[in-house]
Amino acid sequence: MLDHIANVMRSLSPSGYRVIIVDDGSEDSTSKIVKEKAQRIPLLLEQHKMNMGLGATIRRGIDLAAKSSFDDDIVVVLDADDTQTPSLIIRMVKMIQNGYDVVIASRYRSNSKTTGVPFYRRVLSYSASWIFRLLLPINGVRDYTCGYRAYRASIIKLAIKKYGDNFINRDGFEVMVDILLKLGDMKIVFGEVPLILRYDRKENPSSMNVMQTIKSSLLLLVQRVYLKGKVPV
Repeated sequence: MLDHIANVMRSLSPSGYRVIIVDDGSEDSTSKIVKEKAQRIPLLLEQHKMNMGLGATIRRGIDLAAKSSFDDDIVVVLDADDTQTPSLIIRMVKMIQNGYDVVIASRYRSNSKTTGVPFYRRVLSYSASWIFRLLLPINGVRDYTCGYRAYRASIIKLAIKKYGDNFINRDGFEVMVDILLKLGDMKIVFGEVPLILRYDRKENPSSMNVMQTIKSSLLLLVQRVYLKGKVPV
């Protein structure tokens, strides 16, 4: 994945990028690989001593990106398992440069494709997309749960200023929905690009507890609908 990102960034921004890796207590060779790649790729490795979950990982990565970026920079977040194609970064960055504030790699746009995801997971994800679109619509958004996104850095800083520690305060996989809903309250411009999700490249089983994620997401949905879409600050 790091080699793919480096190839993309050489054509997009030869000298002006940094890759932040948040290693969430992994027991594989992640840190060794990152240290080797750091000899030719601008890398920052942040390590958790133990697994703290997706929420803590996203929170730390976003915080580091916000603190090290200028307002006109672009922050791209993606999974580190090579299932999300880095070449899409080029299109996402161009959309930000053309006026969008947040661009989502969506599984529900024309020309999107998903490979290797179990059928029941696709059904659950698609159902969740429609439920959120019906009850908590955000203009320009169909995929509420995909974490592969590009953000204008100034928007992230505004969100941190607005919500403080509550901006990213969910620990489970529902954190991506929560972030999106909070940004949706800021009346910013969202866009999407079609994603080819290569789940068949994933070497290890997903750590997501499906039933717990469904429960947490439904609870989040009920809370937001009850509050008429507003987020308590």
